[in-house]
Amino acid sequence: MTQTDTPPRRLLLVVDAPSLLHRNHHARAHTGLRDRAGRPIWALHGMLRQILESIDTIGPDAVIFGLDDRTGSVRRDAYPDYKAGRAEKDADLVDQLDRAGALLDALGLATLTPPGLEADDVNASGATWATANGWDCVIITSDRDAFAHISAHTRVLRLIDGGIHGSPMLNPARLFNMYGVRAANYLAFAALRGDSSDNLPGVQGIGEKTAAILLDVAGSMDAAWSDVDHNEGRALTEALDDWAAETGGRRLGATVVRRLRADGARERYDFNVRMMSGQDDLDLGLTPDVPGSRGLLPLDLDRVTKVVGFLDNDFTTDLAVRVLTDRPAAG
Repeated sequence: MTQTDTPPRRLLLVVDAPSLLHRNHHARAHTGLRDRAGRPIWALHGMLRQILESIDTIGPDAVIFGLDDRTGSVRRDAYPDYKAGRAEKDADLVDQLDRAGALLDALGLATLTPPGLEADDVNASGATWATANGWDCVIITSDRDAFAHISAHTRVLRLIDGGIHGSPMLNPARLFNMYGVRAANYLAFAALRGDSSDNLPGVQGIGEKTAAILLDVAGSMDAAWSDVDHNEGRALTEALDDWAAETGGRRLGATVVRRLRADGARERYDFNVRMMSGQDDLDLGLTPDVPGSRGLLPLDLDRVTKVVGFLDNDFTTDLAVRVLTDRPAAG
C-alpha cells in the first residue's frame, strides 16, 4: 500500500431480525421443523440460513441484529392506532420472536432491543454508526422504511420472495430507478404517501406517483412547504406545470398545491415524518477494535457448533461453522 492509498472500509451488516422471522414463519410453517426440545424453529432456522447466506455473500466485518421491544412502544404511546388492524400473530411465531435474541446472543452475535423502539431504529442507528466510523453498511430488511438510510456508503438488501440471492441490493441509483425518488427524499416521500401497514394515512390525494413527481420537481419538501407558506404555492404550481409540458404528462400544479394547502395536510405530513423517522443515535455497543467483541467476525468455533447443532440440522451446522468461524467444517 502506497502512502496515497486508503485502507478499505470495513463493513457492518445490520439485520432486521423480526422482518426475517416474519417472512420465514409464513414461508416455512408447513415444514413443522422443531429443535431437539420439540419447540418450533422453522422461522429461526430460516432466518439463520438467510443470515449465513448473507454473511457468506457480503463478507461483513461485524453484524448486529435489531429486535423489537415487544413490551412497549413509544410510537404506540404517541398514536394508539399505530399498526392497528394487523392480524394477531400466530403463537408459534411469537414463541420464535421471543427466543430469537437468546439464540443470536448465544452464538456471540450482537443484538439490540431498544426500550420502547423497534428494529427500524437499530437500522437507522447502524447506518449512522457506520458513517461516523468510516465503515460501509448493508441493512437487510423487507421494510421499505430503511430506504431512507441509503447513501453512498449504505445499501439496503430488500428481502423479497426470492430469498437473499433473489432480492435487490439498493443503492442511491437503483432506488431512484425503481421509485423515482432520491434517497435523501425517501422519508418525505413515505410521509406524503402514508403507510397502510403501520396504519398511517398519507396526505389526502397524494399517492406514490404524485409524491415522487412533487419531490423531483421541488427538490425537497422544505422547498415545497416554503413556497406554499410564503408564496401561496405559485412557483411550485408553475414548476409542476412546466414538468407536465416537458414530459407530456397531465398538469398537476394547481391540484397538488390545493392538496398541500388543505386543512390538516401539513400536520399529517409532519406527524408521519415523526412516526417514520428511525432513531439514529442508539448505542449499538459495538467495539470492533477490541478482539472478541460481540458481533465481530469470526466467532468462536465451539460456541457456534454447540448452539447451531441444537437446531438438529447437520447441513446448517456445517455452513455456520464455515461462514461464522472462518474454518472448514469437520469431516
